[in-house]
Amino acid sequence: MKLKRVLSVVMAAAMVMSMTACGGGSSSESGGSAAGSEAKSSAAESAPESEAGGSEAEAAGSEAEAGGSEAPAESSGLSGTLKVAAVETAYGQDMWKEVCAAFEAANEGVTVELTIDKKLEDIISPEMKSGVFPDVIMRAVGAESGLTETFVKDNNLVDLTDVLAMEVPGESVTVGDKILPGFVENSITNPYGDGKTYLMPMFYGPCGLFYNQGLFTEKGWEVPTTWDAMWELGETAKAEGIALFTYPTAGYFDAFFYALLHESMGNDKFQEALKYGEGIWDTPEAQAAFDIIEKLASYTESTTPANANDNDFRKNQQLILDNKALFMPNGNWVIGEMADAPRADGFEWGFTALPAVTDGGERASYSFFEQIWMPAGAENQDLGKAFIAFLYSDEAASIFAEKGGAVQPITGMTDKLDGDNKLYYSIYDTGAVAVMDAFATTDPVEGVTARSTFFDPINSLVTGDKTKDDWVSQIKSDSDALRAALK
Repeated sequence: MKLKRVLSVVMAAAMVMSMTACGGGSSSESGGSAAGSEAKSSAAESAPESEAGGSEAEAAGSEAEAGGSEAPAESSGLSGTLKVAAVETAYGQDMWKEVCAAFEAANEGVTVELTIDKKLEDIISPEMKSGVFPDVIMRAVGAESGLTETFVKDNNLVDLTDVLAMEVPGESVTVGDKILPGFVENSITNPYGDGKTYLMPMFYGPCGLFYNQGLFTEKGWEVPTTWDAMWELGETAKAEGIALFTYPTAGYFDAFFYALLHESMGNDKFQEALKYGEGIWDTPEAQAAFDIIEKLASYTESTTPANANDNDFRKNQQLILDNKALFMPNGNWVIGEMADAPRADGFEWGFTALPAVTDGGERASYSFFEQIWMPAGAENQDLGKAFIAFLYSDEAASIFAEKGGAVQPITGMTDKLDGDNKLYYSIYDTGAVAVMDAFATTDPVEGVTARSTFFDPINSLVTGDKTKDDWVSQIKSDSDALRAALK
């Protein structure tokens, strides 16, 4: 195997001892390994920014592998050393190790050096400051470090639009034709609004509200389809000593907030809000979203803010397993994160889109997805683009699904899923509207980020240290600054 170890075992061990994140300990090594969807992101943090499948995904991977295309037998003519850096999340490392090894096997003149760590920035940032960059970086927007956003804001990305026109290695289809609609036509992958793609979509997961279906069955409760029904259930649960809501960290409100805004505002005003439109936060549609979050904060388990950090977030997730809270926003990676956690008798994961703002109105589910990209300082850009194209092959997709439970937004993948994964990834087949956009990219604004403006204040709403009016006032002020700095 040509994959090279680039970080010492000692350093890896040190990182294991000193770091924790949404998937366990930390390690970093080269040679074919990497991360799956980050426990956020978003999400995002992420999520993605972060996500593991399980036996269903393994079965899906086996099916994908059976129907996938083999790597071309003839030499590709590619050569050189490719440096790949990936954040490790709940998907683990093995899938990346095998994908990188498969790329090497298909390209005899290529050696892949892979660096992977849960705190990837701590490993690659010092080298990048000295002018040494990875060729390909797997790090999603929405991370607390803001690494990807910094490269976007500084215009330090390689234009990857031509990758969409490249033929998937070993297959008679282009990358662009294989990627599902919407995943390269959004403000995340095309951050400058110039029709060009700079971040390529990778693993995705619908985000919504997770709950214990077993508890609902036991109690005879219906999952609310409107926010009015949600408040009624909140009172019912409160009478039994159960909180209506919790969340892992405030960062998880990115997916939640985007979906809620889309429900309350409709797509046109939603797009205006993402660009910090003047006066947009004074509209009745925006105020409806703020009112819902204010009321939801009053129904949130009181211990949530104290544990809403990178070390203790699992305590908040445990509230769902212990029947101490009913709903939490999350992505499907939570199943892997909590796989070994104790749970109430009869526990069964349930998943739903956000309730509608009005009866019969839209129900939305944000789709978090990770992105892979190339820094402008990458030395081997052609080789990096070839590697990215390979990631959309059936061969790579089967490895990602089988070894990590990671699902890519490419044609045919959902047909190969069953069990829990079928439930989560088919949410858009049962009426939910998919939302994928994010707040527009701006030049750096000192002390202001989308996360600090829109999401982090949720903790203060729950504790009572900040009122809804305080929060909205901050949003308006920060939006003025961000609007002036739009790219």
